[in-house]
Amino acid sequence: MHRRSIQLTLACLFVAISQISVLAQDFKLWNRTVQVHGFASQGFVYSSGNNWLTMNSTSGSAGFTDFGINMSSPLTDKLRVGAQLYDRNLGQLGQYHPSLDWGGVDYRFKNWLGIRAGKVKTTLGLYNDSQDLDCLHVFALLPQGIYPVDLRDTGIAHTGADLYGNISLGRRFGEISYTAFAGHHSDSIYSGFAYSSSQDGVMFRSIEGPQYGGDLRWNTPVKGLLIGASRMNEKITGKGSFMNPLFVPQPIPYRMSTEAYWRNQFYSQFKWRRLELAAEYRRYFNRFPCLPGSDVSTDARSWYVSGSYRIGKHLSVGSYYSHYTVTEVSGGIAALFIPTQTDTSLPRNHVYDKVVAARVDLNRYLYVKIEGHFMDGYGIGPFPNGFYPQQNPKGFAPNTNALVVKTGFHF
Repeated sequence: MHRRSIQLTLACLFVAISQISVLAQDFKLWNRTVQVHGFASQGFVYSSGNNWLTMNSTSGSAGFTDFGINMSSPLTDKLRVGAQLYDRNLGQLGQYHPSLDWGGVDYRFKNWLGIRAGKVKTTLGLYNDSQDLDCLHVFALLPQGIYPVDLRDTGIAHTGADLYGNISLGRRFGEISYTAFAGHHSDSIYSGFAYSSSQDGVMFRSIEGPQYGGDLRWNTPVKGLLIGASRMNEKITGKGSFMNPLFVPQPIPYRMSTEAYWRNQFYSQFKWRRLELAAEYRRYFNRFPCLPGSDVSTDARSWYVSGSYRIGKHLSVGSYYSHYTVTEVSGGIAALFIPTQTDTSLPRNHVYDKVVAARVDLNRYLYVKIEGHFMDGYGIGPFPNGFYPQQNPKGFAPNTNALVVKTGFHF
């Protein structure tokens, strides 16, 4: 009933907004302008082969809702403050637990030096810090090999500080933009990693740890061409309880901590008139001890190529190919319980996703996206990629096709 009420409310808001000409709200507070913006989206997913994204999608599911509101204000020419509240439900994830998506202060000393502090969006690759700006993207789902919607909370922001800036290299060499960040991340216990772990009897109470890294991007002298690279190092400590009726009939305290955890990401983007092309490569690696004298390493590698084109004022089309593989190596006693998986040709160790999409802008604020996914594999390694045993208790089919319809508004 709670989910149905929210979906009906969103539907009413979509209708209302389609009749409103000016939505963004500005007001004065202590003689300073405060800007208020918001967004909401509602999706429907129907799949064949496997249930997807923790939804019962083979029967069709509308459990795909998110919304947020943000406020920001320039206190001076160099100082700006802002924050965003966010909430979502994606199948079994999110479950309408609101969170502070980001919030803090931003001070720009010079064009080449600024500082952001608070809960800061993590700059990683092309779209990590703009995933919530669905209105900017043609696709209903960004390439899932690199921007998995079920793991959105695991890298969207950190509590700490960024140093950033732009350095001009002159007309002949373009411009360099940099970001260096350090802080503490706290992942949601309602995200895909925690949900995946629950099938093994692990119930997390917290998933957090230190995080640092940086991003360097080059706006080349070729108009519209951007090239960049990102690196993030972090440590995860998860605390909670463990229970397995066969071995541990009552919950016992559980704690896990990674020995190594990093991501490397390389990307490029080219914009020319109505055309946008993009490509990224990411490698994710973690290793954690699970028993004395043993550990488990996960190595996930993914890349995609995408293209989109705005045909007219109201219609855009796009396509991408996302390639994801995951391997797992167990050492010591852990190998007896967690088999090593290194053959990426197996459906369980990859997801190859071909996507075609169209977006219709009904007006300045309201849009509809229609998208087809044609997936080979289900990649259910310890770093999940959309497919979960809980929703597929009879096992997995090797291929999945899915239709995604998404409508949203922003102001």
